[in-house]
Amino acid sequence: MLIIFVRTLILYILIIIVLRLMGKRQIGQLQPSELVVALIIADLAAVPMSEVGIPLINGIIPIITLFIMEELLSYLSLKSERARGLISGKPSILIERGIIMEKELQQLRYNLNDLLEQLRLKNFSNVEDVNYAILETSGQLSVIPKEEKNPVTLKDMNIKTQIQHLPVTVIIDGRIISDNLYKIGLSNNWLANELKKNKIKSARDVFFAYLNPEKKLIYQLKGSSLKK
Repeated sequence: MLIIFVRTLILYILIIIVLRLMGKRQIGQLQPSELVVALIIADLAAVPMSEVGIPLINGIIPIITLFIMEELLSYLSLKSERARGLISGKPSILIERGIIMEKELQQLRYNLNDLLEQLRLKNFSNVEDVNYAILETSGQLSVIPKEEKNPVTLKDMNIKTQIQHLPVTVIIDGRIISDNLYKIGLSNNWLANELKKNKIKSARDVFFAYLNPEKKLIYQLKGSSLKK
């Protein structure tokens, strides 16, 4: 039992490292080659985990080999447009100026009902409102509405705006996130002073705190509600 546990732990760590090095894409965003590699790696790891008679190296070497091959293909895709087309394919236009490309759907074996469903999920119930619908290489559908259907922006209304910064988390469950403070030019001392202003003795009393785009401290004490 101990041997199986150790073998499983080793292979689990190896798979996590390999998948982490392959990138942060979700399953629905994987290219065909990436999805195939992920499935094969899972299958290769399953056998040595349960079969003690199979040397562990027999599972490790194929996994590392597949990882190296995937990295080589990714490098080729990055450097060569032709290789990228062969490995990942090319985007396909399914709707052009409100007209469904019937031949393209047939070539891709893409169901018309699936197309309409994807449009509805993106809040387009009428095909005539769509300028272009493009099936990306990841399998996701990108929809570009017609000009008159684009939402009105502040720029269209000639309204000047200020740059909006992202909220920055500074405390999680009583622990100060110093790296986030340093990235925005602040320090732990600054945060300590802010806590004192709000009559908070220690960061350990704070469940969650962040700085909003105006760099104002928003916090929630443990066992309490959000406060500004």
